[in-house]
Amino acid sequence: MYGQKYLCITRPRRFGKSVMANMVAAFFGKAVDAEKLFERLAIARNEYYKTHLNKHNVVFIDFSEVPRDCTNYKQYITRIQDGINNDLAKAYDDLSIDTTRASWDILADIFQEKGEKFIFIMDEWDAMFHMSFITREDKEAYLLFLKSLLKGKVYVELAYMTGVLPIAKYSGGSELNMFLEYDMATKRKFSEYFGFLDSEVDELFERYQKGTAHPAVTREELRMWYDGYCTAKGKRIYNPRSVVCALTDNELSNYWTSSGPYDEIFYYIRNNIQDVRDDIVLMVSGEPVPIVLQGYAVTGTELKTKNQIYSAMVVYGLLTYENKMVSIPNKELMDKFRELLLNNNSLGYVYNLARESERMLAATLAGGDQL
Repeated sequence: MYGQKYLCITRPRRFGKSVMANMVAAFFGKAVDAEKLFERLAIARNEYYKTHLNKHNVVFIDFSEVPRDCTNYKQYITRIQDGINNDLAKAYDDLSIDTTRASWDILADIFQEKGEKFIFIMDEWDAMFHMSFITREDKEAYLLFLKSLLKGKVYVELAYMTGVLPIAKYSGGSELNMFLEYDMATKRKFSEYFGFLDSEVDELFERYQKGTAHPAVTREELRMWYDGYCTAKGKRIYNPRSVVCALTDNELSNYWTSSGPYDEIFYYIRNNIQDVRDDIVLMVSGEPVPIVLQGYAVTGTELKTKNQIYSAMVVYGLLTYENKMVSIPNKELMDKFRELLLNNNSLGYVYNLARESERMLAATLAGGDQL
C-alpha cells in the first residue's frame, strides 16, 4: 500500500457508511474469496486489482455495537479490546498470545514475530459520542485508545474510518491528526461516491421497471423525493438508501428516521428561535438561506449561533450546502422538517408561518386572485 494510510470518510446518516466499510473489508480481507463480488465492477480493471484482492489482514471494528446492559465506558471499550485480542489469539495460535494485554502490544508482537501488517476498518467511529453514559473524560480516553492503537504504529498498513462526525471537533490536541478527513460538503476528493448520481439512479430505475410487475414510482418522483444534496464539486446526488428502499418497496415514502442527535439539533433551534425563526420559514417554504459554513459543527458541544446550528444540520444531512447557501434538499427531508416542527410546540407557529408564506407565494404567482 502506498501514500496516505489514514483516511476518515464522514457522511450523513443513511448514506451508506456501513455498506462502504463492509465493501472495503470484503475486498482486502483474507477471510472470504470475494472475487465474484468484484469481478464485474470497475475495480477489477485496475492494474493492482489482483495484488490486493483478499490479500490482507483486516481488523474490522463496528463501534456502534455495545455489550448487553452496557452502562459505562469501561464495559464498552473492554468488549472492543477483548474482541480484537481473542480474534488475534485464534489467528496466531502458534504465538501463545496473552489476551489480557493491550491490543497494540499484541499487534506489535505479531509484527515483530511474523512481519505482518494489518488494515483497520472502523465503522461508526463516532457512535460512542451519542451514548447516554459517556462522559467528557470517557471521550478523552476513547481518543487516547484510538491513538494508542493506530498512530505511528508500524503494523498499520491502512486505517479507514467512517462516521457522521468529523475527527477535528473532538481531537483538541494531536491524538488523531494523522488522519485525512473527507466530507461531502467541503471536500472535492471522493465526493462523487457519497451518494447516487443521476446516471446511477437512471440505471437502477431501468432495472426496477424491467423487474417490477406494476411499477408505481416514476423517475421524476425519485428526483423530487430523494435528490437535492450537493457535493463540493457541485454534483447533485441522491440519498442512496432511500432510493434503494423506494425501488425495493415499489413505494415512495419517508425512509429517514429520527434519533437522539437530530432531536438535539432541533433543541438548539428551539432555544435560539429569535435568530433562526425567519430562516426556518424561508427554508420550509423552499427558499435557501445564506450562511458561513463552519468546518465542522456537531451536537457534542454547545451550538450558539445559527451558523453553527446550520453547519451541524449539513453534517447530519438535514440540510444541503451550495453556493454559500443552505436549504432543505428534497421532499423527504421537507416532510421530516414539518413533522419535527409540528411535534415541538414552541416551533409550531414557525410551521404555520411557513405555510402562510407558501400560500401567499402561490397566490402571487397566480396573479393575486387568491389573496
